[in-house]
Amino acid sequence: MNGGLKIAVVGGGSSYTPEIVEGFINRYEELPVRELWLVDIEAGKEKLEIVGQLAKRMIERSRLPIRLHLTLDRRAALEGADFVTTQLRVGQLEARGWDERIPLAYGVIGQETTGPGGMMKAFRTIPVLLDICRDLEELSPNAWLLNFTNPAGMVTEAINKYAKIRTIGLCNAPIGFRKKMSKRFGRPVREILPEFVGINHLHWITSVYVGGEDRLPELLREAEGNGSSSPANIPALDWDPAFLQALGAIPSSYLRYYYMKDRMLRDQFEALEEKGTRADEVLRVEKELFGIYRNPGLSSKPPQLELRGGAYYSEAAVDLIHSIHNDVRDIQTVNVRNGRTIEFLEPDAVIETNCVITAQGPIPLPPSRVPAAAKGLLHAVKTYESLAVNAAAQGDESAALLAICAHPLVPSVETGRNLLKALMERNRNFLPQFGPAPSSRPSDGR
Repeated sequence: MNGGLKIAVVGGGSSYTPEIVEGFINRYEELPVRELWLVDIEAGKEKLEIVGQLAKRMIERSRLPIRLHLTLDRRAALEGADFVTTQLRVGQLEARGWDERIPLAYGVIGQETTGPGGMMKAFRTIPVLLDICRDLEELSPNAWLLNFTNPAGMVTEAINKYAKIRTIGLCNAPIGFRKKMSKRFGRPVREILPEFVGINHLHWITSVYVGGEDRLPELLREAEGNGSSSPANIPALDWDPAFLQALGAIPSSYLRYYYMKDRMLRDQFEALEEKGTRADEVLRVEKELFGIYRNPGLSSKPPQLELRGGAYYSEAAVDLIHSIHNDVRDIQTVNVRNGRTIEFLEPDAVIETNCVITAQGPIPLPPSRVPAAAKGLLHAVKTYESLAVNAAAQGDESAALLAICAHPLVPSVETGRNLLKALMERNRNFLPQFGPAPSSRPSDGR
């Protein structure tokens, strides 16, 4: 890697981009970025220009020799890249709104990564990521693809199964939890080591080592009223303290959709009436952010960015790139192929787990324990995910039906079938792998 690194950010017009630019600037001595390419599609051209000009001002202020490129030419951005990050949203926030609204019409949780809404996001996204991988296989076969794009675990599994690219999936929840524990215990983040067991947006924290001592029992005793641990895109609901004590673990915030389904569903209906979907909220936040980004006097990441539900995503990416490039061999929580890490899941399933990060990639660490009460739910949701991944990659509507009906949040086959039909019809323009809508298919003459 003579002369520094070439890094491409696919979805460079994202509101998260200033955070990753800040990360590369702050870590430049350890992570010398020679070229930073921000690439987007025609529909994202305006946002790319706004974010790109802010990125340019940030780099100029730093006085670092980072060459910034803004482009709609994905192949130019990918050619010769050492690392590629993806932070794209197929269908933009309008499609997220469909994922959140349509399931509610059938009495099912509507969420962008969990349940039927998450499945549709995977269906829209996986073919696009696989197309990016085909370019990488040709142009930069040795590059690392770091996938932020949700649903991160499913997208990463699709790449592992259907492409020949080195890939790692990322989520902001693990780094966000470590930062909260750092504040809670007054210790540096590097001294906080939680153990994560599960899959993306469905994990359990089974230990929290602080300076070598497991502080999980203390945290479980404090659990009552700890709703503030939720990210911005999930309502803050209190966990039942007796349940947490019995479970002996801290559940992911997304597990509220399973453990508190009735209350979460009720709150979603109320929120829909009062202020619309989470997509509507994010649209308002993004509008404010891009208004701030336009300010020619701004040359740093604004604090308002943390209002987005994905705060720290980019920091996690920079940490990961740094550890691979410098063979740091520290422990980070990422999405990787299971192998034999969790014995009751398939080897090619992608899980979210602690790994030692090396120059050759992540080495998964087997969990010290998997809570007995978590095994059934974990297996069920992972089964749904793998079915959905195969359906998305192969354009198989029969597999799609099996996937949606296998999801624990879908109450019956009838509901699953009707909900799938409604979702597929609304998303058809973003699902070329499934072919045209039935009404537009040519007659066979019979």
